[in-house]
Amino acid sequence: MYAIIETGGKQYNVRVGDAIKVEKLDANPGEIITFDKVLLVSADGASKIGTPYLEGISVTASVTDQGKAKKVVVYKYKAKKGYRKKKGHRQPFTSLKIETISR
Repeated sequence: MYAIIETGGKQYNVRVGDAIKVEKLDANPGEIITFDKVLLVSADGASKIGTPYLEGISVTASVTDQGKAKKVVVYKYKAKKGYRKKKGHRQPFTSLKIETISR
């Protein structure tokens, strides 16, 4: 059984027991989060597709960690002008463990 959920403007294919990293959510480690924006649920070869979301179906996950991804370096350069700029960015994320997919 798997489901496709939407969070942070992205879609994730999840199964029970999966560990995923999503855009930062306002939750502390150990808390339970419920996703109600479920786009698709598939079990035993039968699929239910939402328009755009399925009613009465949710995915429950527990927060395992809050963190930051590896640094992405942005380097701007213009030839023969002495123009150089170096900038870094670390995107925050939330690690989740999928607990249940309710039908």
